[in-house]
Amino acid sequence: MTTKYLKKKINELTQGTSSNSAKLDTEISESLHPNHFTVCKVVRHGFPFEPTAMAYDPVQNILAIGTKNGSLRIFGQPGVDCHERHDSDVAIIQIMFLINEGALVTVCADNSLNMWNLRQKRPAILHSLKFNKEIITYCHIPFQSKWFYIGTERGNIHIANIESFTLSGYVINWNKAIELSRKTLPGPVIHLSDCPTDQNKLLIGFESGTAVIWDLRTKAAENRFNGAQPIRSISWHFEGRQFMCSHTDGSLSCWDIKSPSKPISVTYPHGKVAVKGGKPVDPCAPIMKVEWKSAKLGEPYVIFSGGLCQEKGGTGTPCVTIIQGKNTTVLEMEYPVIDFVSLCETPWPSENQDPHAILVLLNNDLVVIDLMSPGYPCFENPYPMDLHESPVTCVQYFADCPADLIPVLYSAGSNSSRKKTSYSKKNWPIKGGQWGTGGSSDQEIIITGHADGSLKFWDASQVTLQVLYKLKTAKVFERGKQHKSLDGDEEPYAVQKITMCPDSRILLVAGASGHLLLYRFSKLEASCEITSLEISIVYEVEDPDTPETELPPMPTPNSLKRNTSTLSAESTAGISNNVPPPAAPPSPNPSTGAHKPSTSSGEGMRDGVPNLKVKSGLQKYTMGYQPDLCCQLLWTEGEPPPLVTCLQINSFYGLIAFGTVNGLVIVDYIQKTCLLHMGTPNLYGSADPYQRTPRSPKKPKVPQSLGDIVEQLTDSERSRQATGAVAAAEQPNGICVSPTGNNSKKMKSVTDGKLTRSKSQTSSRRVTKTQSNPCDTGANGDRDKDSADASGVGGIFSGLLSQSRSTFSLFGSQDRSESSFTQSRSSSMSSLDRESKEGVQSLYFVESYARKTDPITSPCLWVGTTLGSTLVIVLSLPPPGDQRISQPVFVSPSGTVLCMKGTILNIAFLNSNGGLISASTEAWKDMNYEQKEGEREKKKPSMPPRVPRISPSASTEMADRQFAVITSEKESKVISLPSQTCAYRAKIAESSYVVKADVISMPNKELCLACYIANGHVVIYSLPSLRLLLDYDFVPLTDLRVGRTFQFSAHGKALYQCSPTEIQRLTVCAEHSNSLHDMLGDLFIPCTTPEAPSRGFFKNLFSVSSGSLDRQELFGENSGKPSRSIAKHVPGTAGMEAVKAQSQTVGGEIARTKLELIKRGEKLSETEKRTSEMMQNAESFASAANELMKKQKNKKWYQL
Repeated sequence: MTTKYLKKKINELTQGTSSNSAKLDTEISESLHPNHFTVCKVVRHGFPFEPTAMAYDPVQNILAIGTKNGSLRIFGQPGVDCHERHDSDVAIIQIMFLINEGALVTVCADNSLNMWNLRQKRPAILHSLKFNKEIITYCHIPFQSKWFYIGTERGNIHIANIESFTLSGYVINWNKAIELSRKTLPGPVIHLSDCPTDQNKLLIGFESGTAVIWDLRTKAAENRFNGAQPIRSISWHFEGRQFMCSHTDGSLSCWDIKSPSKPISVTYPHGKVAVKGGKPVDPCAPIMKVEWKSAKLGEPYVIFSGGLCQEKGGTGTPCVTIIQGKNTTVLEMEYPVIDFVSLCETPWPSENQDPHAILVLLNNDLVVIDLMSPGYPCFENPYPMDLHESPVTCVQYFADCPADLIPVLYSAGSNSSRKKTSYSKKNWPIKGGQWGTGGSSDQEIIITGHADGSLKFWDASQVTLQVLYKLKTAKVFERGKQHKSLDGDEEPYAVQKITMCPDSRILLVAGASGHLLLYRFSKLEASCEITSLEISIVYEVEDPDTPETELPPMPTPNSLKRNTSTLSAESTAGISNNVPPPAAPPSPNPSTGAHKPSTSSGEGMRDGVPNLKVKSGLQKYTMGYQPDLCCQLLWTEGEPPPLVTCLQINSFYGLIAFGTVNGLVIVDYIQKTCLLHMGTPNLYGSADPYQRTPRSPKKPKVPQSLGDIVEQLTDSERSRQATGAVAAAEQPNGICVSPTGNNSKKMKSVTDGKLTRSKSQTSSRRVTKTQSNPCDTGANGDRDKDSADASGVGGIFSGLLSQSRSTFSLFGSQDRSESSFTQSRSSSMSSLDRESKEGVQSLYFVESYARKTDPITSPCLWVGTTLGSTLVIVLSLPPPGDQRISQPVFVSPSGTVLCMKGTILNIAFLNSNGGLISASTEAWKDMNYEQKEGEREKKKPSMPPRVPRISPSASTEMADRQFAVITSEKESKVISLPSQTCAYRAKIAESSYVVKADVISMPNKELCLACYIANGHVVIYSLPSLRLLLDYDFVPLTDLRVGRTFQFSAHGKALYQCSPTEIQRLTVCAEHSNSLHDMLGDLFIPCTTPEAPSRGFFKNLFSVSSGSLDRQELFGENSGKPSRSIAKHVPGTAGMEAVKAQSQTVGGEIARTKLELIKRGEKLSETEKRTSEMMQNAESFASAANELMKKQKNKKWYQL
């Protein structure tokens, strides 16, 4: 009987589970499929990280920059920006444009040459030439030549064909170039160029100081120039008679090609020479590059980098020097100079160049100097290259903002920024390329946080970035004696976390010193005093000291504990009229020093003090974001404030919440008070699944003041305590409430400055420590079970992890350096350490079911921890309007604990139809709209009516109405609410871990779960069924910066910081990827090459040229076959766009051929018609002639 009954129940349970799953499958339809997803890089913003080379096309007006890791950035006019990368991470040592031909060649450190096709949206490699036995040092492509020169470290010069990318049999060996009497190698080739007026002459510069003019036809050296110092660069005069060399000793030497014995002049532009013609007294820095450019009007320009006098052991100040006649201008640079290029209108080297600007590539910036304006001002850079003006510490991406947000931010930024008149008034000289025809209709904003405490708002709606607004958070704090940040660096204001409510325009910023700032947007200037809340979170694990007595563990609290304020006796008496105030211990005598004041670092151990000091008094703020509240975590017994790990704001509730590595804080920013601050273990109450027994108990601390034991309780809560107020003080289990209430009196300001308020706030509080009590026991179980519910105070926990495991927190380390992206994942940490260091990693405000038995939804805060627990805190909010300001906010635990593997990374909610349940928001209101005599008047917020709470009908009383999507670093679960049963589950990472997870919407409004895994994979799951839709191997987590800044956003868009100076945007939507071709700009625009300069009679008469050079005859097949062991040709793929372009070209050719055939047929038919007409005319003429002949046949000659 019993066996049959059990089998029956098992069958019922099995059928119920299968029917439930079937019900979910039939009710929620999913329209997303794998073909809707792909991963594609969109565009890269910022300054190229670690640049190594630069080139410029003077006809197409485009700029190319190569980097140390093989990246290639090509810039045109603002809005035309392209990024490509070589297959291997090798440095680009040189870039050469095929001027006005839509191609360029890169020379890499792995001795390879790569030709890139720029006639397509995405440039790709057409050919590669890999040298095997020699190291490439310098290359040169003559203008409009099909052959280019390759110099090597041994001093040899090879010649290759551009079209086929194969070597020629023509080789210039180093032993033939130098003098026969020389016994040493000339060194690497550092310069190659043909004479501007004679293509037959090739100028070769060796590092040792020797320069050679090589006759290509005779295959012999014409002249050799032996300098005393090593050469760094060479530049021709446009007439082709002289050239100038720069040397390592800071000198410039000028040579005449007809006088190789000695230079015309040797000068030290920045050296102090005691004797004329001698060496300078102080050593000078090397002149790394020199350019000798002629001007149509005035003296020629001599432009060079380096050469300044340097102190002993120094390297000299980075600079660019411009010499024109007797005028010398030194432009000091902020960063080392990598390269510079003079911008000229003509590409012909034999013509007056007449430069109008100088492109200077620095190690961390791009500077463009205007040569046509007095004083040589700089152009204002329109590219977002100041992204790293201060190092980027965090990034936030909003891909679907309200339409009015970007205009107001731009207006605020334009009003706050001062117009700089030092910039050149001319147009930006790099004006090549063409914008894309397509674009995105989304309003996108990127917010970057920086190490100096500043925030930059960027308009990312199009391909390019445009700065909108800049906010400096450091202005909130005093600039006196600065403390270092919590990790000891020199950036105490560094921004760590950013979140924003786009609808209400409320901004929340967390900093490196344990501070959090709340900003409100205003269109008016205002003078206000900042409200400051000082908060301390302490969860103490006792040190292994030998106690004097053994004490039993403290009783476990049944609800969240509030111990936040120090109240005066008269204020305490007014809390409740029915319950007498608790018996307070005798006040400490100030003379005895029982109550120790807060100490600073200068007085010894810091305790109870913040890391920064907020400015006091009224402060004036311009239009834009204005600070409204500052929360600061305090030092505790020499320990720095904990690191803020997550932020959440809800403008509809008027609450903010932020988690730390050891606890949670909830703040009511409308009433400017802290509702809750306590360690993570205390959030469980009696439902704690872990045994957190202290290592060795200590004596309980004697309370030093009334504020250490007083608990704020409501009348109903006090009436439920039979032991009275004294028992409540001994065992504080009260509910966290907002301190404002109808029965509470106005509190006097305390003198220790723990909490300061603006003039509109009359009550002040001092924040004290919150110390957790050890729990009696903890429930252990199998954490791998699908049953993820553990509800009720003191309820049964299932699905808990029993074995020891390491705690991983994505940002849960006190170390804020790049290397501290994760905590140690090893299993050597003891279970007590792991449990005691449990932090809060994710937060979410939502109207949801807090317990299994809840019939309707209520405002909740869902909390995800680093140990895989998800806790639910119930929020009791007063009605909107005046009551919201005057009545308290209640915060109480629900007892619900949901357990998973790994750190909880994301929490989201779906309704019964599979739609996203987003948090309610409040519309933006300008709090400074009404002002009287410069003092802000506090406006009562008129909150919109609450969303009706979901309650089951009579027919569906027990049906689940919501789904909670909880994702950890190992798995994801879809949990039905209110039953708290696991509907779907997916294991995301087995051997790796999830770095970032988010529920995002696609363009068709469908939802999916997007995850970035540490092994580099981007995976997409459907919702709610958690079907795998995409698994793409993208970018492995080799750089911790990628994981720290990876952000998913709406419509399948994402971004991450790929280098300290660059941000990479991408998309996982196939629709966006297909339209990307139209969004990107064109790099190559067909245009006519300027005509060659006309040569007059006298120029031809006195020219050094010996006629035109047929390079094909010299370097072609007649030169012989090259050695196969020198280099290997590697054909390039040129990408799919090349195939498309080729197909389009072929289609166009076919269409043109067809049109020509039609025209030809028409012409042939016309010709045939004319031919027939001519034949008819000929026949008529023949008949007429025949008749005439017959008529005149019998006539005599005299009858004619």
